[in-house]
Amino acid sequence: MLLIAPLSGHFATLLRATVRTMLPEHDVYITDWHNARDVPLSDGAFSLDDYTTHLIRFLEVIGPGAHMVAVCQPCVSALVAASVMAMGEHPAQPRSMTLMAGPIDTRVNPTKVNELAKGKSIEWFRKKMIATVPARFPGGGRTVYPGFVQLTAFMAMNMDRHVKAHRELYENIAKGETAKAAQTKAFYDEYFAVLDLASEFYLETIQFVFQEHKLPLGELTHQGVKVEPAAIKRTMLFTVEGEKDDICAVGQTLAAHDLCTGLRPYRKRHHMQAGVGHYGVFSGRTWQNQIYPMVKNVILQSD
Repeated sequence: MLLIAPLSGHFATLLRATVRTMLPEHDVYITDWHNARDVPLSDGAFSLDDYTTHLIRFLEVIGPGAHMVAVCQPCVSALVAASVMAMGEHPAQPRSMTLMAGPIDTRVNPTKVNELAKGKSIEWFRKKMIATVPARFPGGGRTVYPGFVQLTAFMAMNMDRHVKAHRELYENIAKGETAKAAQTKAFYDEYFAVLDLASEFYLETIQFVFQEHKLPLGELTHQGVKVEPAAIKRTMLFTVEGEKDDICAVGQTLAAHDLCTGLRPYRKRHHMQAGVGHYGVFSGRTWQNQIYPMVKNVILQSD
């Protein structure tokens, strides 16, 4: 099982609960991306193409018979990787591909995140969101999208919710309700653990995925070759969405089914989970008790 963690400001540890649920029944591998500030300039750039190439290499190392689960932002690259491997009839193409709450087509039911990405030019993002890593870090001189900027954006989206959570944290500590306080603290320790993104990858993701919609429009390329999701014929597709997701809205991940026209109906499944937001799709009781059993069934069915 290859679990593809987002490269969108947080470390792969954000999927700790996802891994914990899968480990008893699967041999789990996860994409543990490095903080760009710690990568020397001599190692070169890291683009959206490079991300996809890494996923293909991950599957090559695992070998034939692997299954792939992508969470949020990497759903696009996961679909591209599966498409490229199918186009080349690669022996290690995954048997199943689960895409969870990912921005396959952000023209569908746009969220505030999508509107922000569309409302500014790519040059605005380059000038306002990109910074240079200070010389005291190994990646000194590299241009990045700082993790703290992404965290600020996430916090601003639901500021009332975060203020309420910290007020309740204070009250729980004051009342001696240590278990409740510990649960909130654990969440925010993870939530505040952010990393910097290589500027090339960040800007191309904004431009190609959120502004130009290259994948659903059939215009995305990988290493100069047009990506053809219709080439996928052997990989079972399962998409999962959350009813209350305010980051990747209902319909954006489902759009993958319209692109994978080469898959027969019995190789396609979709689930919309009622009552959960973005994080509830891959973490918490609903994920563990309701969503994961369906993911497991898809894997068993495609083996």
